[in-house]
Amino acid sequence: MNISAIPPSVPRTNSQKRAFCVALQKDNTPIRIDSDSPSEFTYILKDANIAWINFVVDDIGSDGEAVATSLGFSQNLVYNLLAGYHSNYEDRDVELGIMIPAVSTHNLDVNIHPLIILIKKGLVLTIHEKAITRLVRLSRYADTFMKKIKINIPWQDKLTLLLWRIIDENNAKNFDHLREIEEQADDLVKDLMDPMTPRDRLGPNIYKMKHALILYLDSLWATLDVIHTLRYGDAEILTDNNKLLERISALATDVTSQISISEHMSEVLASGLEVLQSIYNNQLQILNNRLALLATWLAIIGTAVLVPNTLATVFGIPSIAEHLEWNIVALILAVSTIVSALGAYWFVKAKGLLPKKVE
Repeated sequence: MNISAIPPSVPRTNSQKRAFCVALQKDNTPIRIDSDSPSEFTYILKDANIAWINFVVDDIGSDGEAVATSLGFSQNLVYNLLAGYHSNYEDRDVELGIMIPAVSTHNLDVNIHPLIILIKKGLVLTIHEKAITRLVRLSRYADTFMKKIKINIPWQDKLTLLLWRIIDENNAKNFDHLREIEEQADDLVKDLMDPMTPRDRLGPNIYKMKHALILYLDSLWATLDVIHTLRYGDAEILTDNNKLLERISALATDVTSQISISEHMSEVLASGLEVLQSIYNNQLQILNNRLALLATWLAIIGTAVLVPNTLATVFGIPSIAEHLEWNIVALILAVSTIVSALGAYWFVKAKGLLPKKVE
């Protein structure tokens, strides 16, 4: 175990241990402990004004409960929080449990992981799985943030300030993933603009984009629900200071703006799909018109050939053929071909059966 005072100018990060604890002592000096066992933090918590512990686990469902109970939280608190859909909130007067979504993306594969935040007097505990990277920036500068918390304010205010900063950091990381989705959407638009893009590739990509936006919007709405509950839930363990509560409201405003951006992206994508469908429909209509035009001309040609073919059959009868000269037969066949072709064309055009040529 390594215990040391951390100068504000030298932020420390931990790449080996599963957990760290940053605590503000009564003399306003921050200390940090990096460890793999939550039991090593307990004696530091006794003399701390406020402490933040971040614990990374392999499986939050099986390991999260053990970590929470070892640090003095109630049994089944983590289990009850994980029963929620992307987010949850449980107020037990002397302790508070929150689950908010932590988004991770790879291309258009969006995954939503739980970030557990447990709060009691003097302690904020965050638990998440190692599959996601969370609260890295805050962990580097946690000592500086802790020193800015005034010693003489109520302990509820201290917890609220730290909670606000943790949620803000998580939201910022989630918002970063929206930028990744936007980049993928730009690539999809390029494919939509290219008429040579195979349709069997466009369909799955469009579905993935819509699905990614839906999952991301789910996470934002879940986050917004928790923030509203924090703002108006009147939990005993949190502050009643209106200025601090306004910071919580600012978080809700940020999330709402991200929801608007995501919904706008969805509308733009839907508009693009409508345009694409219109293009395909127009191309199909052009093809149908061309086929109809071809069929009409084939009918005219067939009619033009039918009449002279019939006459030729008649002229082929020996009793008739012996009385006709070959040049007369040829003239009759040529004239009948021209007349039948013109007659068929006139009839089709007069009846409006001749399709217009569409480019």
